[in-house]
Amino acid sequence: MKKLFTVLLVLAVAGFAFANGGSESSDTASAEPIVLKAADTHAIDYPTVLGLIKMGELLDEWTDGRITIEVYPSKQLGEEKETIEQVQLGALDIVRTSVGPVGTIVPELSVLSLPYIFRSAEHSYKVVDGEIGDELLALCEPHGFVGLGWYGSGQRSFYNTKRPIRSLEDLDGLKFRVMQNPVFVDMVDALGASATPMAYGEVYTALSTGVIDGAENNYPSFYTSNHYEVAGYYTQDEHLRVPEIILMSKKVFDTLSAEDQELIKKAAAESVPYQREQWDLMAAESRKKMEEAGVEIITDVDKTPFINAMAPVYEKHAATLGPWIERIQAVK
Repeated sequence: MKKLFTVLLVLAVAGFAFANGGSESSDTASAEPIVLKAADTHAIDYPTVLGLIKMGELLDEWTDGRITIEVYPSKQLGEEKETIEQVQLGALDIVRTSVGPVGTIVPELSVLSLPYIFRSAEHSYKVVDGEIGDELLALCEPHGFVGLGWYGSGQRSFYNTKRPIRSLEDLDGLKFRVMQNPVFVDMVDALGASATPMAYGEVYTALSTGVIDGAENNYPSFYTSNHYEVAGYYTQDEHLRVPEIILMSKKVFDTLSAEDQELIKKAAAESVPYQREQWDLMAAESRKKMEEAGVEIITDVDKTPFINAMAPVYEKHAATLGPWIERIQAVK
């Protein structure tokens, strides 16, 4: 009799749960934790890494810990090219990367890597934060990515181990590392130097051993990578303002509820102004430290010949990027 009463009690409880829409079971299912892994090649205190951390903090706060992001800095999960491929395959959830290497997969993004396409930081932000930026993010989806937003990365300029660069003639005969993107190769070739595509993590050794004479990057990357130890000349020609892009695996994104998808997009968007603020602070601090370390920063550069030398680069890519170029240049 006691056994029968226990069975009936269990059935009664089950019936009550069913009559109430199975709410207890449903709540448990919806509370399943989601842990997203995000990769970045830079150190833990770098502005792009701080942006990803901020994104994770927002999600953690909004969901009471149900959605979190584990950030893996310092190339722990591989170089940019490797982590991009992992995200595309769904083996990694999120990557922060420069637009440069993504342009080989999503060709339209290469327009953002064209030399002197942006007149200033403000111009670049107006472009990527507006209609053009939204359209370019949407073009990532057929290639296996969900574009979540654009981080700031300042201006990229040339640095080298040999001599100050103030004119095109000073570039003659120098070998420069560039990102693995045809536009970067075309740019250096058009300036009369020699381009060597190479993974970012290999640059310090290549500079030290003379495999390359120089590279091009922004102040924080130049300083935090310790390239200032072997390359004593930094020319502020500001040839590129290539944005950073936050990419999520479409395979992973599509497994989430619409509500969670929106939360992730919102967290990414709200991390952008924070990241850009951190960027400006670090850029100023990096330049100061470069000068203290004895790096010669060359600012008296006439950019006009550099800009004019880009005519063949624009002509080469006009067939595929022409409309994008015109729209970006029209943004005031």
